[in-house]
Amino acid sequence: MRRVVVVLAVLVVVLSVLITARLWTQSRALSAPSGGSGEVEGITVDLSSRVGARIVEMRVREGQAVKKGDLLLRLDCADPLAALAEAEARLSVSRAQAEASERTRHAANASQDAARAQAEALQAQADAAVRQARRLAAVQSDVAASSLDQTEASASGMTRQVTAARAQAAASAEQARAADAALRAAEAQIKAGEAQVTRARLLADECDIRAPRDAEVAKLPHEAGELVTPSSTLVRLVDLSEMKATFYLPNAEVSAVKPGGRAWVVADAYPGEKFEGTVKTVALEAEFTPRNIQTRTDRDRLVYPIEIAVANPAGKLRDGMPVQVTLERSGR
Repeated sequence: MRRVVVVLAVLVVVLSVLITARLWTQSRALSAPSGGSGEVEGITVDLSSRVGARIVEMRVREGQAVKKGDLLLRLDCADPLAALAEAEARLSVSRAQAEASERTRHAANASQDAARAQAEALQAQADAAVRQARRLAAVQSDVAASSLDQTEASASGMTRQVTAARAQAAASAEQARAADAALRAAEAQIKAGEAQVTRARLLADECDIRAPRDAEVAKLPHEAGELVTPSSTLVRLVDLSEMKATFYLPNAEVSAVKPGGRAWVVADAYPGEKFEGTVKTVALEAEFTPRNIQTRTDRDRLVYPIEIAVANPAGKLRDGMPVQVTLERSGR
C-alpha cells in the first residue's frame, strides 16, 4: 500500500512538472514576437518580344550576372528592318510631295498677287482712257475724229486687259487652293508615315533583347536557331538585390503587424546571421475562411499572408531559400 502511494505521488509530481512546463512553454510562445516560416523570392522578370523570329545569337548563359542595358540575345531582324526601310522611304516621298505642294502654293499666291496688281494698274489706265475719251467727245469740234477713235480704242483695250488680268488672278487663286489642299493631304501622309516608321522601328528594336535592370539570368528556355513566337518568354531574370519573404500570421496575432514595421529574417543556410526586413504588405483577406467563424477555434484557423521586403546587399540570400521571419515587437 505504501508503495502504491509513493508511485501515485511520483506520478502526480511528474504530471505537475509536465503541466507546468507546458504552460510555461505556451506562455513563452504567447509573449514571444510574432513571426512564421516562409521562403525568400527575388524579383522575377520574364523578357519577351513582340515579333516572332529566329534566335541568331545568345550572349548570356544561365546563372550569369548582367547589368542594365546588356544585350542578352538577338533575333533575326530581316523582316522588321525591311519594313522599317520601306516605311522610311514612304515618309521621304510624302515629305518631298509636301515640299513641292508648298512651293506650288507660294508660286500660285505670288502669281495671284501679281495678277491683281496688274488688274488694278490696268483698271486705273482704263479709267483714265475713258475719262480722256469723254473729254474729247465733249469738244469734238476741236478734236480730230481719228484722235477720238484712238482714245476710245485704247480705253476698250485697257478694259479687256483688266478682265484678262482678273481672270488670271482668279485662276491663280484656284491653283493656290488646289496646292493648299495637296499640301494638307501630304501633311496627313507625313503624319501617317511617321507613325508607321515609329511602329516599324519599335518592332525592329524588339529584335535585341536587353536587360532592363541589374539581375541574374535564371532561365533560357530556347537555344540559338530556334524559331520563337511573339510574346514567348525568351529570358527569365531574377533580381536578388530586392528579396521578399511571405509567411502567414494567425488571426490572433495580425494586430501586431503594420506596413512599414521592422522584421528579422534568418535563413537556414546562415543560421547565425540576421537579415533586416520591412513589412511591405498585410493582406486584407484571410487565406483560409471556414464556413463558420463563431467559435474561438474557427477564428484561430484564419491566417493572413504577410509580405516582407528583405535587404540582400551581399547577395547571400538566394531564390527559394527557406527562412524564419520574426516581427519586431511594437514599442521597441
